[in-house]
Amino acid sequence: MADKNYLTSKEISAYTIEAGVAKVKRPFLEIFVMGILAGMYIAMGGLASSTAAHGIADPGLAKFVAGIVFPVGLMFVVINGADLFTGNCLVIMSVYEKKTTVMDLITNLSIVLLGNFVGAAFIALIEAFSGLLTMGDGQFLYYIFKTAYAKTTMSFMQAFLLGIMCNLFVCSGIVMIYAAKDIAGKVLAGFFSIFAFVVSASEHIVANMYYIPVALFAKAQPDLVDLALSAGVTAEKIEHVTWLNFIWYNGVPVLLGNILGGFIIGTLYYLTHYVFAKKVQ
Repeated sequence: MADKNYLTSKEISAYTIEAGVAKVKRPFLEIFVMGILAGMYIAMGGLASSTAAHGIADPGLAKFVAGIVFPVGLMFVVINGADLFTGNCLVIMSVYEKKTTVMDLITNLSIVLLGNFVGAAFIALIEAFSGLLTMGDGQFLYYIFKTAYAKTTMSFMQAFLLGIMCNLFVCSGIVMIYAAKDIAGKVLAGFFSIFAFVVSASEHIVANMYYIPVALFAKAQPDLVDLALSAGVTAEKIEHVTWLNFIWYNGVPVLLGNILGGFIIGTLYYLTHYVFAKKVQ
């Protein structure tokens, strides 16, 4: 019988645990650089999807187009190799199996998060100063500020719950990607799961490290502010987009929600394959 070209659910859990061990045992600089790469990749997906969707007036259609383009970011992460904060929440499974410690998990997630921010903010900075945001006589700027404003005006609970929802999609997608043994299978698994995440309008901490900073970097340029105002962005919305509002109204609750969402997926699979299965035996 030919070898399967995919892993079973139980095999995925075993693979995820061993991957978690490998992730936390690397040196600081390797983890950090791989985090930077993942931040860049996700931001590149955000840049491409924003460019594709910014001129579409219908919100549903705009989300649909963004959802088609954005998954390239996760494909870069998984196929090229990089460390994404949301996916690394699955390391919790190796903690349950006592192959890593809680401190290993916290350290890894902290390093990866910092690297993700550096990478995503770097892409946002390049875009903001490249002239790309002048596209469409200010309509791209309108889209950028509208997105950043919406993300920084949520209630704490709304952002937290959308963060949970996001990582249910993302970590479920990572599990599917782990199941595939070939590139085509990984691409298909990653595409549909991340397409669903984008269309759902849930909140991803690393993606937001691009979406909000690009508006902040644009805000620092008077000519872009003038163009945004002429395109219909109100001064109030521009003023509201600040680093503090990013951190408090979006960063903190979305981060916590993403962690919980990832832990939910990891915990349920661990319970299924390593706790309940043993009791049945």
